[in-house]
Amino acid sequence: MKLTHLLLPLGLTATLLAGCAGSVEPQYPPKELQDFTPKVSLDERWDQGIGEGLGRARYPLTPIVDSGTIYAVDETGDLRAIDTDSGETRWEVELGTPISSGIGADSSRLYIGTRNGEVLAIDREDGSIDWKSRVSSEVLAAPQVNSELVVVQSVDGAVTALDRLNGNEQWVYSSSQPALTLRGTGAPRVIEPVSFAGFANGRLVTLDNRSGQPLWDMRVAVPQGRTEVDQLVDLDGQPVLTQDGRLFVTSYNGRLLALEATSGKVLWEHEESSYLTPLVVGNYLFTVNEASHVIAIEADTGRVMWDSDTLEGRSLTAPSFVDGNIAVGDYEGYIHLIDASTGEMSGRVEIGGDGLTLPLLTGNQRLYALSNDGTLVAYDLETLSDRN
Repeated sequence: MKLTHLLLPLGLTATLLAGCAGSVEPQYPPKELQDFTPKVSLDERWDQGIGEGLGRARYPLTPIVDSGTIYAVDETGDLRAIDTDSGETRWEVELGTPISSGIGADSSRLYIGTRNGEVLAIDREDGSIDWKSRVSSEVLAAPQVNSELVVVQSVDGAVTALDRLNGNEQWVYSSSQPALTLRGTGAPRVIEPVSFAGFANGRLVTLDNRSGQPLWDMRVAVPQGRTEVDQLVDLDGQPVLTQDGRLFVTSYNGRLLALEATSGKVLWEHEESSYLTPLVVGNYLFTVNEASHVIAIEADTGRVMWDSDTLEGRSLTAPSFVDGNIAVGDYEGYIHLIDASTGEMSGRVEIGGDGLTLPLLTGNQRLYALSNDGTLVAYDLETLSDRN
């Protein structure tokens, strides 16, 4: 595993890095890309540079697309609203503070977390700040909303609910944190009555949104091994909730679980280590594990439909879905399309930009990618047989 994924305590950093100095073989060496016959083309529609990009720490500044506008921010607080068709900037503001989280949104505002533990509520029409609120520590996970609350999970394991209208604190839930964790925080899954939150200690908790009190909690992953690295059990992927009340949860060094959302009852489980958010499309669940295998699973039963190791070791992003394909980015800045029904490669394009770590955004046969250096590119997809 890569040390760049870790958030290290100060006393351990020098010792651990010294012990890993020199030529160290990665657990999953990146496979070379193989030629294939593409079935889908990715044609660049426009591109734009977003300030300083994700920064040296590669903060998870995932943009958001809604109603013909893509909202994107860089690590310094350069926030832009961009027309999805033309790539033209509708407005741009400097927030004046370093940004550390992706963007959450409702119909009127954007919500962004900062490195100094603030949450900003920003008017979607012009980028003006409506309110600021302090939480307990740095925010890496995009704030999540329902009709009344903005729910924020910070790196110290606290979940804070803020009043959506004015930012006033409503409740705080705190969890215990292990000495060493992956660098990242899973965003809670927030609906009207409850929030589902996963933590670095391997536990999943369902919180009552009226009070912040836990309704049920369970251990998804159990620490094992002799070292603190071996014992990492973070739940860094966001839980995925289906309309029929099933909850899918990934964990590092643990399991992929399908649960009854109301009770936490395990419907099925699959031994799989992942720190990325899975994807549900119809009755299929797609996940990317720590080895960068892309896996398709029957959501009802947990049966593996296909397991593609073609991109093993390439540090893939979380999966997205576009026009019958699973879309992922990799550490070299390639975007890969995989046929969702077969697991075969169907398309590829290189964006570069110092690699891709953020999930790709999709919609209406279009794909958007924000690279680590801040290059934002929109691609139109076309099935190659349609050109004949």
